[in-house]
Amino acid sequence: MIETPPIFETNFPGLNLLSRGKVRDIYDLGNSLLIVATDRISAFDVVMPDPVPGKGMILTLLSEFWLNYLNDIIANHLISIDSSRFPEVCRPYASQLKGRTMWVKKAKVLPVECIVRGYLAGSGWEDYQKSGRVSGIDIAPGLIEAQKLPEPIFTPSTKAQMGEHDESISFERMSEAIGPEIAGKVKQTAIALYLKAFEYAGERGIILADTKFEFGIADGQLMLVDEVLTPDSSRFWPADRYRPGSSPESFDKQFLRDYLKSSGWKKTEPAPGLPEEIVRKTRARYAEALKRLCGKDI
Repeated sequence: MIETPPIFETNFPGLNLLSRGKVRDIYDLGNSLLIVATDRISAFDVVMPDPVPGKGMILTLLSEFWLNYLNDIIANHLISIDSSRFPEVCRPYASQLKGRTMWVKKAKVLPVECIVRGYLAGSGWEDYQKSGRVSGIDIAPGLIEAQKLPEPIFTPSTKAQMGEHDESISFERMSEAIGPEIAGKVKQTAIALYLKAFEYAGERGIILADTKFEFGIADGQLMLVDEVLTPDSSRFWPADRYRPGSSPESFDKQFLRDYLKSSGWKKTEPAPGLPEEIVRKTRARYAEALKRLCGKDI
C-alpha cells in the first residue's frame, strides 16, 4: 500500500503548465511534454472532489507497460517514466513527479476519442436498448447486457473539455474532421491494438470489454499518445466472475459509476463527496488490475 499523500493538483513554478485535464496536468518543456497523472478521478466527465491515493502511479505504470507491449503495432510518444532522466528543469519537483509522470514527445493530438468495444456495456448497452444500434452501427437483435459482440466495433467520440460531455460520432463524421485516409488508419490500428491487448489480458483472467485510445501526429507519423489501457480508459472484468445479463464486477471505475448512479447524483457539477469506503474500494480495483496485468504491487 502506497504511503505518500495523494496529489490532487500540481503546481510547479518555472514549468509551463500547458493544460489541466480531468486527471492529468501537462507541462510544456519546449520539444517535449511532461504528463503528470494526479490522483483525481472523474466519472460521467465530471471530476470528483476526493482523490484516490496512488491512482496516478497505477495509471502511469500501466500506460508504460502497454505502450512498450504494443509498439510493434504503432509507434508511441513515450520517452521515459524514470524521473532521474527528466530534463534538469524538472529536478526541483522530483519527489512529486516520481512514479506518476510520463516524459513524452510532442504530437498534434487528433480531436477524437477512439473507442473499441468488444462487449455491450455502459453507454453502448444503453444505446442498444433504445435503438438496436451502438453509435449508429447496426447490432444483431436480441443481445443482453455485457454480451460479447460478434466482432469488435469502433465507436469514436468527441473530446470533451473540462465540465463537458463526450459526444458519440459516426465514423463518417470522424473522417470529415480528420480526413478519410487518417481516419481509416486510426480505425484499423485501434482495433488491432484492442485485439492484441484482449488476448494478453485474457491469458491473465481479465476480459477487456472496451477501451479508449488517443492518437497524434508527429513528424508526419501517426502515433499512440496519452494513457493506454488503464482502468480510467477501459472496462476490465474478472473472467471467472463474468455473467452476461447484468453489469459485471470490474477492475475499473464502473464501481464508482454504479455508486454515483445509486446515490441519486444528476451527473452535473458539483460532484458529491465520496465516502472513504468508496475511495478505498475503487483504489483496490485499480491496484488489482495492475497486479494481474503487470505483476506489480503499489
